[in-house]
Amino acid sequence: MEFVAPDEIRVSLDIEAPESHALNTGGPRPFPRVNGYLLIPVDEAFLVGQVEWVIVEPAPFPKRRGLQDFGLVDLPYPLRRLRLNPMGTLRAKSAAGEFSFRRGTDALPSIGAPVLLPTDSQLGSIVECGEKKRVCIGTSPVANDAKVYVDPDRLFGRHLAVLGNTGSGKSCTVAGLIRWSLEAAKQTCSDGPPNARFIILDPNGEYSHAFPADDPTVKTRVFKVKPGNGEKPLKVPLWFWNSAEWCSFTQASAKTQRPALIHALRWVREGLTEPAPDTCHEMWRFLRTLVTIIRAEKNAGTPWGQFPRPKSFFEKLEKWKTALESEIDSFDGDQKTRLQKLVEKIESLCAPRRKQHAHYDFIHSEVEELLAETSTAHSAFGGSESETFPADVDAPRPFEGASLVRALEASAEMLGVLEHVDTLLVRIRALLADARMKPIMDRATDTTLEGWLTDCIGMEGAENGCVSVLDLSLVPSDVVHIITAVIARMVFEALQRYAKLNGKPLPTVLVMEEAHTFIKRYKEDLDSPDAAAVCCQVFDRIAREGRKFGLGLVLSSQRPSELSPTVLSQCNTFLLHRISNDRDQELVHRLVPDNLRGLLRDLPSLPSQHAILLGWASELPVLVKMHDLPESQRPRSDDPDFWDVWTGKNEKGEIVKREIDWKTVAEAWQQGSTERSEEES
Repeated sequence: MEFVAPDEIRVSLDIEAPESHALNTGGPRPFPRVNGYLLIPVDEAFLVGQVEWVIVEPAPFPKRRGLQDFGLVDLPYPLRRLRLNPMGTLRAKSAAGEFSFRRGTDALPSIGAPVLLPTDSQLGSIVECGEKKRVCIGTSPVANDAKVYVDPDRLFGRHLAVLGNTGSGKSCTVAGLIRWSLEAAKQTCSDGPPNARFIILDPNGEYSHAFPADDPTVKTRVFKVKPGNGEKPLKVPLWFWNSAEWCSFTQASAKTQRPALIHALRWVREGLTEPAPDTCHEMWRFLRTLVTIIRAEKNAGTPWGQFPRPKSFFEKLEKWKTALESEIDSFDGDQKTRLQKLVEKIESLCAPRRKQHAHYDFIHSEVEELLAETSTAHSAFGGSESETFPADVDAPRPFEGASLVRALEASAEMLGVLEHVDTLLVRIRALLADARMKPIMDRATDTTLEGWLTDCIGMEGAENGCVSVLDLSLVPSDVVHIITAVIARMVFEALQRYAKLNGKPLPTVLVMEEAHTFIKRYKEDLDSPDAAAVCCQVFDRIAREGRKFGLGLVLSSQRPSELSPTVLSQCNTFLLHRISNDRDQELVHRLVPDNLRGLLRDLPSLPSQHAILLGWASELPVLVKMHDLPESQRPRSDDPDFWDVWTGKNEKGEIVKREIDWKTVAEAWQQGSTERSEEES
């Protein structure tokens, strides 16, 4: 050893050192080898170094020690040198032949210290680091095929990102991690299946092949728009959507359309769009709405704001007065008296503002008096103060789509913005009439929140299965971001409430395939976020807060540079397959310290099924050859068989045909059908 620094060690190889294979480690092993491991004795332990590069340099010494051709000039000969990146410390345990590895080191070796090849036992201790070696995911080609284990608590508890080019094996890795984890847990469980929960959001329809509904080894629930045998229909009712998701879908403007839509959502969630049982109850509803609107307008400063906002408030008062006057004679006693006083109060405010060139501004005391008079009238009809405070607009309470349309029209009429909500009404009516969406939206009475959570997240003890595959491949592209956001948010909020009610989290893993499409970085200064931004915001929140409520996130993406920085920064473990794009490589290199980047140079040339594991789930970055998955357990993401189709047969000599019937395709397309053939799906 000839050079020592905290982040670099340089070593000169002895002339007698092996040139290609070492035989003194219990068996033949390639040496020297880039990304391999070497040991340097330090105190009572070993410093573990990873080979970053090997070089040959000319050196002016004799070729053999103690041998010299006297009388001749010594000619230079090639001397081999290599560089090591310090990785950690390997210590012997009390039991003979056992070692423990820990990142970091307390002391560095001195110049001249020997460098040793690790034995198979020592290599295994380095690669299989960690106390909880629970799930074996593969072997390490650079560590003499030592087995690589991970701890599920570390792998899933702080979020995992599986990154790599298309065709590099990401989907098989994700499917394998789920299956191998369940198999390892099943071996430990003495009674029944593991109490595990994996929810896979599958935009390409790949995982229903890896986890079919009739799989005898892993009990799975598969949800599809067009379910087959043993599969369930994919249901995401409209009343699951919150106000942000409705606003993004309808592209509601912040100033006029969004308030009307939020008022309408609040009303339908309270069931206020159905006919009242009598006129007294109808007036109670009307007065309650007036109190709510006056309080909201006062808080927003509309009555004394800039023109034309005060005029808009004045026009509302005129409409309210007309509506109340027509109903006064329908009541008697105290109710009639209170309505009469309210009409008189409104008249006293409107009369001076009907004059030509009148100022429409109101003063604070006038609005306070109007609010008090309206509250008194509301109380006369059986109302209470607590009823007038806004209800939770995002509470998942059932309502029909037609009820929302009627409530939006009534809300816009009440707020005086009816002419501004036409576009919202058109979008909502188009959604309700879309034949592709009707199977997904479902009727309000056909799906319950409890039933949906039981199907999606799972029953007590995971009796109905450990894996949920939600096939989003047939969801229309214009609403797929909203549907994905709703599902992810509902799962997160359900687990959040579970943890608060029970004091303990319910460990669940949410898998997002094609994450660069659904968790794409967006501009945060937008007044009206679109559906893609709202979807990304949901996953941002899950990435930041999910761990506290037992929700782990697994992302699979071929373009890490397009992912949300917030989500990517919260991932503590990475499985990196082949990455060739420069921007993606640059981003990945920033994930690891400078002295550990040597291994990442392999990213552009990694073969399929190989990946680099680094982060919280691994004590050190390690190259892993993932275990093989049988064909029946792989996601359906094979490359197109161009040659087989061109030649009409495959390698086995079997006939390969592609029958074409464009008439059927055209008719299904024009009818809005989303059905696909079994082969296409």
